[in-house]
Amino acid sequence: MLINFEKILNNLGKILVDKNLKLSLCESCTGGLLSKLCTDFSGSSFWFLGSIVTYSNDMKEIIGVNKKTLEKYGAVSKNTAQEMSLATLNLTNSDICLSVTGIAGPNGGSYEKPVGTVYFSYSDKHGSNITKKIIFNGSREEIRNLAAKEGIQIILDCVTDIKTQ
Repeated sequence: MLINFEKILNNLGKILVDKNLKLSLCESCTGGLLSKLCTDFSGSSFWFLGSIVTYSNDMKEIIGVNKKTLEKYGAVSKNTAQEMSLATLNLTNSDICLSVTGIAGPNGGSYEKPVGTVYFSYSDKHGSNITKKIIFNGSREEIRNLAAKEGIQIILDCVTDIKTQ
């Protein structure tokens, strides 16, 4: 599945530059794909600080996700996604952060969390925290691409509403 990110990233980059906002990411199931897409965009250094890939639970704990959260809710959960975005926001001192954690497959799914389950969490320095759960269908590559596109769209939707001085 081919997804054109150029238009979305162009819009996102323009808004972030116009509002003088810096973005950070915390990625699990996308494994750095969002970061790659951002850095493929010429001029992203004006608005993109970087990404932390926390594919394992150990890495999630290193950035500040509570071990009890991981034990109680699992790596693929609203709670973990929220802690990932808040921890990364604080570690990077960015203005906004998006985290993504999920099950890209083909294995690892369960009845409660089937393959394709992805949680997103958007946090910003103004205290906003928005989470979203989507269950995507497709191959591992398709799920990761769809998650990346949705992640960028979530950021775009959220930053459009931010008022700056």
